[in-house]
Amino acid sequence: MGGKRIAKVLKSNGVDGDVLVGLLDGAPEAMHNGEPVLVEFDGLPVPFFVESFTPRGGTKAVIHLTDVSDLKSAEELVGAYLFSAGADEDEPEEDFTGWTLFDDGVEVGVIDGLEPIPGNPCLQVGDALIPLHEDFVERVDSEARAVYMHLPDGLL
Repeated sequence: MGGKRIAKVLKSNGVDGDVLVGLLDGAPEAMHNGEPVLVEFDGLPVPFFVESFTPRGGTKAVIHLTDVSDLKSAEELVGAYLFSAGADEDEPEEDFTGWTLFDDGVEVGVIDGLEPIPGNPCLQVGDALIPLHEDFVERVDSEARAVYMHLPDGLL
């Protein structure tokens, strides 16, 4: 997905297609800028425009998206993340889950996921968090599903 995660759909709200979302960093601005938000369906980003936005406390909001006009459509969105339409420089497009991490050619382990820490995304490998920093990455092999890094001594 090309943009930054801005919210997660928590549940439907009423019968007219409204949904309650949990807001992530920068979400209110991203939902009021006139740009669509993206929802991933079958691996493809689908754009929706936010027609209404009603804050519920500091971390939640009730929103209405274009083309979501009934309870059934709203229920299909529950659990989905909303992404901003623009690319986010800090967060990689791939989360590398299931890929193998190598440090100086030695296998470290299988990557369990990506921790999207703002300004410092980290690869989760077992109990370790490894900064996914351009200075540490030597190369990424998509065919072999492998990330080759040169990590500072003592990081692992």
